[in-house]
Parts: sequence; structure tokens; C-alpha cells
Amino acid sequence: MKIALIGYGKMGRMIEQIALNRGHEIVCKIDADNQEDFNSPAFASADVAIEFTTPTAAYGNYLKAFAHNVKVVSGSTGWMNDHKAEIERLCDEEGKTLFWASNFSIGVAIFSAVNRYLAKIMNQYPQYDVAMEETHHVHKLDAPSGTAITLAENIIEEMDRKEGWVKGKQTLADGSNIEANCEDKRQLAIASVRRGEVPGIHSICYDSEADSITITHDAHNRKGFALGAVLAAEYTKDHTGLLTTSDLFKF
Repeated sequence: MKIALIGYGKMGRMIEQIALNRGHEIVCKIDADNQEDFNSPAFASADVAIEFTTPTAAYGNYLKAFAHNVKVVSGSTGWMNDHKAEIERLCDEEGKTLFWASNFSIGVAIFSAVNRYLAKIMNQYPQYDVAMEETHHVHKLDAPSGTAITLAENIIEEMDRKEGWVKGKQTLADGSNIEANCEDKRQLAIASVRRGEVPGIHSICYDSEADSITITHDAHNRKGFALGAVLAAEYTKDHTGLLTTSDLFKF
């Protein structure tokens, strides 16, 4: 398979290594300093482009890839509030293809399935309140993480007593705190911590007067994310439309 990389930072380099080890070819690498390569024959030859950039760049990158009929796999977060409807239209009505996930880790896919099932059970036990915390490296720009938002939305879908999510306490990279302002019990609070070079930790806690139940996914490194992105590209090559991990991983 011919792969183009959009974003050539730590994640892009790790994806490149895994893709090459799996027998794929990297035909184009685009970063901030060579945006003109979107219009190159090499980029247009790609079966799939794998995109890991920033919330502000992602949507424009999708459009540039779609202009050359290149399918996209993306793990960029923070763009959906403004552009979700347009991306859905492009995929549904104009035949474009985007595989998007807030997290490509196989472990997170399993964790998400457990999270949804546990929320379905806990919907029957209102004595338990639920809260979440996510911890990431100090370079991460968005808070809460896209993965945390996805997990929260899955809980809200299964739990009648939760109507939405809000930002909980934020611990910033310099150690200072922004306290939560979420008194409404119908809202699921997501606390965020920015510390060191942590790849990603997500914890969900159900707490009652009698006891508590906590599930946690702790990423040791970025390899799981990178492998998942390449697996998604392999899947996307032969599929169309707006795709996500529930299409790739059947739990």
C-alpha cells in the first residue's frame, strides 16, 4: 500500500517505521515547511494519507487530500465542533473517505468497549456517581483529550442520569490548578492533568458511599497508537465513507 504522511513529528516517524515494517511504501511526507507537496504527483499516488497534526490544521488537510481523491486516516482532535457536519456531507454525498478516531490504540478500543458496558450496568445503580480524569504530556494543546470526550459521550449515551460533560479540575504543566465549576450532578466532570511526557492515562471512577470502582487505561508509549493508525489505513484502503474504530474493531 502507498501511504502519505501528513505531519512528520514523533507520531509520524513512528507510523513510518511501523508501516515500512509491515511492507508498505511511504510515498510522501508533508509537514509545515513543505505544504506545496499536497499538489505533487507523489501525494496523489497515495492509497491513504495518515494525518496527525493540530486541531487548527486538520480540517484543511482533509480538504487538500480530498481534492486529490486521497483517503485520509486521522487522529487529530479539536476540529469536530466547527467542521463535523461538512465532513459528514463530503463523505456521505461526495464519496470522500475519512477514518477518524480520537485514539487508535487497540488497548483503548478494548477499554472503550468495557467502558460502554460498565456504564450500561451502572445505569441501574444511581448510588454511584461517575467522574473521569485524563493525564497527558505537557505538549498536548487540547483539554480534555479527544479520547476522554469520546469515553464520556459513550457513558452519557448509556446513563440516564447524565446529560452532558464539563471540564473538571485542570492541573497545568506548571503545576498550577484551574478549579472546576460544575455543581450540576447531571454533568460528567472530566479532570485534566498535564505532566511530563505521559503518552496518555484515562481513568473512570464510579464512587458511592459504600465503595468505588475504577477502570484505567495507561499507555506506556505511542507505539500502540501508531500501530492502530496503520491498521486503520489498511482497512481504509478497501472501504469508503466516514469510518471509525467501531468499524475496524468488532467487539
